[in-house]
Amino acid sequence: MFSLGLYFTFASVQGDFGLFKRVQIDAEAATLALEKERLALEVASLENKTGRMSDDFLDLDLLDQQARDILGLIRSDEIALN
Repeated sequence: MFSLGLYFTFASVQGDFGLFKRVQIDAEAATLALEKERLALEVASLENKTGRMSDDFLDLDLLDQQARDILGLIRSDEIALN
């Protein structure tokens, strides 16, 4: 009877559904929640940027920045530093 009680106590702490596993799952859930929030902010930023480059709304500053980054363009009154 004592060994049976000891077995169930051990299983409730160390088993697949034990206390240690629960703590590990809670920590992983918290980490994933933070990752979800970070990704949601990144998606919102990208949606804002694509919205500003759409046909309905054209942000000239963003277009100028993208042309400089992609094509390597500079204006005639600027000095390029490497």
